[in-house]
Amino acid sequence: MSERIPGFATLAIHAGAQPDPTTGARATPIYQTTSYVFEDVDHAASLFGLSTFGNIYTRIGNPTTAVLEERVAALEGGTAGLATASGHAAQMTTFHCLLQPGDEFVASRKLYGGSINQFTHAFKNFGWNVVWADPDDISSFERAVSPKTKAIFTESIANPGGVITDMGSVAQIARRAGVPYIVDNTLATPYLCKPIDHGADIVIHSLTKFLGGHGNSLGGMIVDAGTFNWSRDRRYPMLSEPRPEYQGIVLHETFGNFAFAIACRVLALRDIGATLSPFNSFLILTGIETLPLRMRTHCDNALAVAERLSAHPQVAWVSYPGLPGDRYHNLAKTYCPAGAGAVFTFGLRGGYEAGVKLVSKVQLFSHLANIGDTRSLIIHPASTTHRQLTDAQKIAAGAGPDVVRLSIGLEDKEDIIADLEQALAD
Repeated sequence: MSERIPGFATLAIHAGAQPDPTTGARATPIYQTTSYVFEDVDHAASLFGLSTFGNIYTRIGNPTTAVLEERVAALEGGTAGLATASGHAAQMTTFHCLLQPGDEFVASRKLYGGSINQFTHAFKNFGWNVVWADPDDISSFERAVSPKTKAIFTESIANPGGVITDMGSVAQIARRAGVPYIVDNTLATPYLCKPIDHGADIVIHSLTKFLGGHGNSLGGMIVDAGTFNWSRDRRYPMLSEPRPEYQGIVLHETFGNFAFAIACRVLALRDIGATLSPFNSFLILTGIETLPLRMRTHCDNALAVAERLSAHPQVAWVSYPGLPGDRYHNLAKTYCPAGAGAVFTFGLRGGYEAGVKLVSKVQLFSHLANIGDTRSLIIHPASTTHRQLTDAQKIAAGAGPDVVRLSIGLEDKEDIIADLEQALAD
């Protein structure tokens, strides 16, 4: 009889974890330590030389965090994971291992605003250049590719507008270009979508959002799909050429289908230092245990709220792929068949003033700049996160004066709807 492959909920609870061998503790302990004792000088030398796996220093790795890394990699169907201090840190770590000064990468225009800012401004300090493409015109990705292109980047479900990317088509473009395809899967989580199944080579998460799920800890994750051939040419020297700091080891030759995760750990995290706290790893692990239950409720509640708002006289439009009439509904059925997520936007007929009034009157919703909490969250971008932009710039960014973003929580759906209706009442 063949060995049974565990289901998603089982992996969410058990992947990467065993009872503590010393105490028998069932929950993964918080190893709140900076460093680890070596057995002898030979053991230390083998660890520093990458010939033995083990703990050296928590900036590079930690036993609590290792369980988190293995669990998320298992849920995504990847070969290995690397945890970081935040989602932004995961992106910085990823691109540090891919790009040299003067290199380019192609990215979807429909992204989390913080990612757009990081790619447009912060990355320029390293000589890394972004070229934008339109996910509603897949051919724009192919047109954006040049000899300088080193990667293609999209989100599975774009924050905040609920844009579903045709990942299979983008993955084909990346294959033809000979570059890795990177997908930020934060809004969908592996419960709703597994980008690796659709051609992604690297998956990124902000663990801060739905994977942690409780609004209490920051974290990021990189998952190596193990699908990209880093040795095919010399375009990725950090993986395909001898590393002088490790006695000439070629990482892809040595570590095979999890070489990218190793490179992120021993070449980027080691020196950039964007390390996840063991305590945050513990909190996020605890959150992941209930991920399937939470995502089902998130999606059920979001669909109910979107349907009610679509019929409200003060609402001009709703952008939620779970609605049958939405332009991304068919893509959602292909890539996110279990649900279209919990984050969406809608437009108020009263424009800017109506948006300010709504966020001022809600009682159950929390007015703040986050998503993925157990609690329902609301923000009016034009008066907060995008306030410094002109109206034209706000509209281009998907944050026009009428736009409100919701992250639907786990409260009773009737209470969520009632709060919005009282806040929209004249």
